[in-house]
Amino acid sequence: MDIRRIHHVAYRCNDASETVAFYRDVLGMDLKLAIAEDQVPSTKAPDPYMHVFLEAGMGNVLAFFELPNSPHMDRDRNTPEWVQHIAFELGSEDELLAAKGHIEAQGIEVLGPTHHGIFKSIYFFDPNGHRLELAANIDRPGDLERLYEVAPAMLEEWADTKRAPRHAAWLHEREFEETTS
Repeated sequence: MDIRRIHHVAYRCNDASETVAFYRDVLGMDLKLAIAEDQVPSTKAPDPYMHVFLEAGMGNVLAFFELPNSPHMDRDRNTPEWVQHIAFELGSEDELLAAKGHIEAQGIEVLGPTHHGIFKSIYFFDPNGHRLELAANIDRPGDLERLYEVAPAMLEEWADTKRAPRHAAWLHEREFEETTS
């Protein structure tokens, strides 16, 4: 199998027009295409929908379905709201801070920046309740290679203990150094 990239990622929305306007005005994404049917092609169920596709940069596509005959959408109540999210990468920490100002200027509450060792992020919600993340990489040469090397051991320890392994404790030490200097 030769997977080349994610073709698109699809989520549900309550209002396709409102969702397109949000992603266009807040994140600068263009509407690529819209598909509407009165019957689901794969199941043949009589269920009308609007399926919109937004350009998320570098050929990445974010899509949404509006389903007017289904109950109003809601998030998964068995999962904390911080877990399920869509993360977009920005080019620098300066871009991240500028994006935060732009989003807050539109009356949207933004959390962060949050330091994750190799990147910093801000978080906010779209009109449908989907949590969004904008991230800027701040890794140093060799960081990703070090993390790659310890990933299998971390996963194995997690499987055995269900406690956070300390194989990458150096990331937390760096975060502490940066916040205290």
